[in-house]
Amino acid sequence: MDGRRRNPYELTEESPVYVISIAAQLSGLHPQTLRQYDRIGLVSPDRSAGRGRRYSARDIELLRTVQQLSQDEGINLAGIKRIIELENQVAALQQRVAELSATVDGAAATLQQREAQVHASYRRDLVPYQDVQHTSALVVWRPKRPKE
Repeated sequence: MDGRRRNPYELTEESPVYVISIAAQLSGLHPQTLRQYDRIGLVSPDRSAGRGRRYSARDIELLRTVQQLSQDEGINLAGIKRIIELENQVAALQQRVAELSATVDGAAATLQQREAQVHASYRRDLVPYQDVQHTSALVVWRPKRPKE
């Protein structure tokens, strides 16, 4: 959710509003086919208080996808169910990746802010010490002679 309170009467694509006969018409399938899909867990609509099936726009789109995969692609119902499960899993993982990316971005911003605070706290009158490498070279110093 986006943090706002939603109007309880606002319809979304997840709102279960279609009875089985209308869902069958909209999806181009027979009502008995919809019942079978519900029994095997392929497309599971919400239930009304009287236990009647109520399909959402998302359910109807899923029914159309099932029909297309079954009839046009020749995939059996078990395969379609697995495809839908994997697509749902991918969607959930993509959402999780987005959440983790946001968390990492926030942590990186906090780290940069703290690093900037540390750098701002340095005393400017001190000179950073750089280690001098010790060598065995011999340096001869000859003072300049005054010009005669």
